[in-house]
Amino acid sequence: MQDPNEDTEWNEILRDFGILPPKEEPKDEIEEMVLRLQKEAMVKPYEKMTLAQLEEAEDEFDEEDMKAIETYREKRLKEWKIFKKKQKFGELREISGNQYVNEVTNAEKDVWVIIHLYRSSISMCLLVNQHLSLLARKFPATKFVKAIVDSCIQHYHDNCLPTIFVYKNGQIEGKFIGIIECGGINLKLEELEWKLAEVGAIQTDLEENPKTSIEDMMASSIRNTSIYDNDSSNSDNDNK
Repeated sequence: MQDPNEDTEWNEILRDFGILPPKEEPKDEIEEMVLRLQKEAMVKPYEKMTLAQLEEAEDEFDEEDMKAIETYREKRLKEWKIFKKKQKFGELREISGNQYVNEVTNAEKDVWVIIHLYRSSISMCLLVNQHLSLLARKFPATKFVKAIVDSCIQHYHDNCLPTIFVYKNGQIEGKFIGIIECGGINLKLEELEWKLAEVGAIQTDLEENPKTSIEDMMASSIRNTSIYDNDSSNSDNDNK
């Protein structure tokens, strides 16, 4: 059988009369490769869309795209749920004593809860509330609450304030009772962050205990002063 694409005079006559179809022009291999690579590199438009935009544009996609979109939508929903769970709290909330069990002891499973029992008449309590408010925004996956101590525990002594309890799954995982355990009257934000991170309630990006760094600096300063005083004393003795 004769090849209809063969270059013969007879085939040309048949093409002129429309008996054979026009001869297929050979495609440029480089052009084909470029087109293929361009197609492979194309980003599907739905990959840049929000979930709401996907719903509005569903009619514009073919069946193959719709299958991919459904998979993509499920992935985005899963990511969104994980994000919302991590961003669940984000503030230091005030609760009363009758909310303690529901908000703290019976909090959601695997959620860390930090509660500060305080009296507004104690300046250290106000300082702790300021620090906890900032930490609550920094670590929104952890639940931060505060409660006036008298609404939770009657006749609680001032010497025990501030009091910070750290809960997880109904169990107390850490506690800081009184000014000294909470870090002292000059408590810095980073020091409180480190304390809570040591218990496991937050995931800090601090690489070392800031309290230790300050103590090391103070010790070094004292040593240097002592050395200077000794040198001065020796010099005075030599001059006598």
